[in-house]
Amino acid sequence: VQLQAYGGGLVQPGGSLRLSCVASGSIVSINKMGWYRQAPGNQRGLVAIDTSGGTTNYADSVKGRFTISRDNVKNTVSLQMDSLKPEDTAVYYCYAEIRSRYFSTRAYWGQGTQVTVSS
Repeated sequence: VQLQAYGGGLVQPGGSLRLSCVASGSIVSINKMGWYRQAPGNQRGLVAIDTSGGTTNYADSVKGRFTISRDNVKNTVSLQMDSLKPEDTAVYYCYAEIRSRYFSTRAYWGQGTQVTVSS
């Protein structure tokens, strides 16, 4: 099982970016899918997550600006980031809890994609 993330980059304050992540491999089912981020000197923290039941949770710092969406057929999760601020600068990691053909449900991480918000 692999998670591949796309869409990071450099954007000016107030701008938008969209991150996408696709899960591939011998997937039986996916529970949670979402995004974490880690800025230099900080611990990795939750940005947004979508449970298999459709409930979404957001970090307080991104509520109203970021929107998570999920496609259960394509095994993808996306993060639409609007009104970006310099403090959103971080490496963003895709996360998923996946049951595969060979393993019971476990956590998987994508490779990380850099988001830089700067003028």
